[in-house]
Amino acid sequence: MLTDKILLITGASSGIGEALARRATQLGASVVIAARRKDRLDALAAALQSDAATNQQVLSLPCDIAVRAQAQALVETTIERFGRIDVLINNAGRGHFASIEETDDDVIQNMFTLNVYSLWYTIRPTLRHMRARGNGHIINVASIAGKLGFPFNSAYVAAKHAVVGFTHALRMELAGTEIHATVVCPATVTTDWARTTDGGPMLPLFEAAAPLTKIIARDRGVALPAIEGSISPERAANQILECIHHPVPELYTHRGTYEFLLEVAQDRAAAELRQIPAALAERTVFEQLRRK
Repeated sequence: MLTDKILLITGASSGIGEALARRATQLGASVVIAARRKDRLDALAAALQSDAATNQQVLSLPCDIAVRAQAQALVETTIERFGRIDVLINNAGRGHFASIEETDDDVIQNMFTLNVYSLWYTIRPTLRHMRARGNGHIINVASIAGKLGFPFNSAYVAAKHAVVGFTHALRMELAGTEIHATVVCPATVTTDWARTTDGGPMLPLFEAAAPLTKIIARDRGVALPAIEGSISPERAANQILECIHHPVPELYTHRGTYEFLLEVAQDRAAAELRQIPAALAERTVFEQLRRK
């Protein structure tokens, strides 16, 4: 149970963020939900408040955490309202769909501002507060793209690698304290992420490339990585909230992820051979889509 805990969740208007808010409320927490889409955020807040116990509170704070002043105001308003933040979950993020040659400077800047720079914007003011209290937990939602390379969203992949590295550095600064830091690396989750990528939706690429990947793997005699397929945001949220009780450095929400990453650590070149069928399939589909 999360009774009496105060959770601040960014990117809460849909997907994993929404699922986190719903489940945390069910488990007794008071939640502050933040996102850019005010209408969806307010609707979620109303639904959560109607189901919450009398001692729980739900606060909706629309904002863009890619803007430093707004992110800092989000943290300060939460502390003013509740007196503390027990758990900060940096879930907001977005991808893009383009080859490296097509990825211009604005896209790179946008990917890093939202996915990486915003971590400093929310964590700096939160961390000062948590240090004063002597406890807390910071959870940064990255992606399996923060551990592996994938084609046609290079800036997102680079940004999520930065999220993983940032969280490792944060853990080292917090060593010996009662403030925990966790990075979450999901694979595919049934959210709107692939429909809302900058540069157009990636979903058609994934859908068309999936059967072609299996054909190429069969023809080449390659065993594809045994990473679990798509899971629900609710299942991902349950695992994230569980790590509040049992903090871990890295959380892998999909079965098979950890095992494949061990292969990568032992021999990246050999492990990448198992990713080649997917890369070739996606390149074929990407070129078809661009011709259209």
